[in-house]
Amino acid sequence: MTAADVLLLALGAVAVGSGVLVVATRHLVRAGLYLVVCLGALAGMYLVLTAELVAWVQVLIYVGAVVVLLLFAVMLTRAPIGASDDLDRPGWAAALVGGGTGLGLAALLVDAYRWTAVELPDAGTAERLGDQIFRSWVLPFEVLSVLLLSALVGAIVLSRPDIGRPKTEGPGARTGRPGTDPSGAATTGGGPGDEGGRSR
Repeated sequence: MTAADVLLLALGAVAVGSGVLVVATRHLVRAGLYLVVCLGALAGMYLVLTAELVAWVQVLIYVGAVVVLLLFAVMLTRAPIGASDDLDRPGWAAALVGGGTGLGLAALLVDAYRWTAVELPDAGTAERLGDQIFRSWVLPFEVLSVLLLSALVGAIVLSRPDIGRPKTEGPGARTGRPGTDPSGAATTGGGPGDEGGRSR
């Protein structure tokens, strides 16, 4: 076992542990910070695999932009940042699904590669990655950008209390007070035998 294998195992353990804490914590802000640790561990794994560009993209976009966007969305929507009872739900269903998915993927990888050594390809350059993203994967790239933009716009809309409320009207408008009509103008008369303030 080489030093690279030890680093991969250590970073993988950090990523899995922080990922479990993301879904297990009752504090929303702490979940976002644990997500930063998880994504940072993934960036370290990319560095070990000599994919420097992917590692720095991981740090700049996911750690530096997506997580910050999530935290700003939490603050803009005035979500509770302390312990929330809504997040304290039975986790056996999630553990069952997550454990089954992990075991299925592990069995698939073991069956596909066994103990054969796999030669790593050359590290991807910015030119090769850009060619693949903006030719073969341009549609998912644009869909993801629209999704993030819609999440930000939705957070801004939810944070504004004036959206969705009826507009306030002037004094005396539709209040039903005697001596005023719906337009706010004063009426004359109004005594017995008068109709609408006009004498017969």
